[in-house]
Amino acid sequence: MSAALYADCCAAQEESHRQIFMASRTLASTTHPRHGKAMVPFSFAGHALVALGEGALFWPARRALLVADLHFEKASWFARRGQMLPPYDSIATLADLTALVTATSATEIWCLGDSFHDIDGCDRLPAQARHTLRTLTASTHWTWITGNHDRAILDRCGGKVADEAVVEGLVLRHEADPDETRPELSGHFHPKLRLRVRGKLISRRCFVASANKLILPAFGALTGGLDVDHPEIRRATGPDAEALVPVDKRMLRFPIAA
Repeated sequence: MSAALYADCCAAQEESHRQIFMASRTLASTTHPRHGKAMVPFSFAGHALVALGEGALFWPARRALLVADLHFEKASWFARRGQMLPPYDSIATLADLTALVTATSATEIWCLGDSFHDIDGCDRLPAQARHTLRTLTASTHWTWITGNHDRAILDRCGGKVADEAVVEGLVLRHEADPDETRPELSGHFHPKLRLRVRGKLISRRCFVASANKLILPAFGALTGGLDVDHPEIRRATGPDAEALVPVDKRMLRFPIAA
């Protein structure tokens, strides 16, 4: 490699590192996006979409809201096994979801799997949560995509059920298929970006995107997360994926290291 070419490569690498560092500082200075107002337009597979700071995706052309991994009644599932958690996760998740439906005026809702934590989750919903959910499913075109946690649920409090769907060329399913060549939206992995900035560890739910894959973060109030560089996420998306974090009116992009 010539000296000039080596210098150019070093400069490009230094600029890339600088941009990532500046984005990291911006992310560290923001409040947690769970209740943020970030609505950042971006393009995926030729479609104009909007990434929401709460971890949902809005599709303006269809007035569609897409969410993944709600995990309703996860706390009560643990309670049945002796691990007591505050029993408000479904109510909190539904409150956030209702607020987004109102804010976006969405008329079409797609839940990308693991909407309930287990096959009996719908039966355990508190009366308030059940009423809220039935109101939402009755007032919108609501579709439940089945996931590994809730594949066998029969009563989902209204709405339609599908194993997967294809909508205007986009495949909607729960878990990304590494062999799928069509553009695909999915959930399942609960991706989170973890960074250390000036000695402070920050963690944010995030989207993960590659040329034909877009993985949504978990929307549920009581959900963990998988690091974006986890081998299973890399296997699902391929080598050129990046983590996307909507902040205010900006989309922060972080290449996922091998």
